[in-house]
Amino acid sequence: MKQDGFDYEFNPSKCDECGGKCCTGESGYIWIDEGEIDELSRYLGYKSELVKEIFLEKFGNRYSIKEKPYQNGFACMFFDEKNKNCSIYEYRPKQCRSFPFWEHFKSNFKELEMECIGVKRL
Repeated sequence: MKQDGFDYEFNPSKCDECGGKCCTGESGYIWIDEGEIDELSRYLGYKSELVKEIFLEKFGNRYSIKEKPYQNGFACMFFDEKNKNCSIYEYRPKQCRSFPFWEHFKSNFKELEMECIGVKRL
């Protein structure tokens, strides 16, 4: 899979071998917008306010999915530790859907290579 403006490609079949490295590691923000919160709420069967209270943290006027301790770092609250994948995959936020095609990685490919075994320079 390729995306305009990026000098690398991504093989999503590698995700099965990876163990969820994009969902784990150093602490960070996992941004989720109101529309995504509504979809996730319907999927989980909770009211949006309850999803915000249980699973999200508010930073200014934005929400980020909470993290949990995992190995020597952190994991997304929705990382399935047994199956090593996303437990809300079909309802994950745009930030997760767009990985590994983030602007940051255009000039930080070495960092991306360490995190994702599915990327390869063109």
